Amino acid sequence: MAKKSKIARNEQRKVIVARYNEKRIALKKTLIDENATPEEREAARVALQKLPRNASPVRVRNRDQIDGRPRGTFQKFGISRVRFREMAHRGELPGITKSSW
Repeated sequence: MAKKSKIARNEQRKVIVARYNEKRIALKKTLIDENATPEEREAARVALQKLPRNASPVRVRNRDQIDGRPRGTFQKFGISRVRFREMAHRGELPGITKSSW
């Protein structure tokens, strides 16, 4: 079980990323745009640097939705490999069976 503060911090980062997402995309497009003047590109670069650090999607950590485990998570299910195994053995995941051949 991860510390509650770590889980809360990660959730707050998700909110900040969502808030600044459109602005970041617009600034990134300006940086990539070949028709933009060097002054526009410089202004976009400076504006991008002034955004909060936590506005970057890279800073969000994929965590287990149940206990907050930071590593070994399945994105498809949103849970860690350990929790996945436990839930599969208890039959809580429909359609998941232990393989045998």
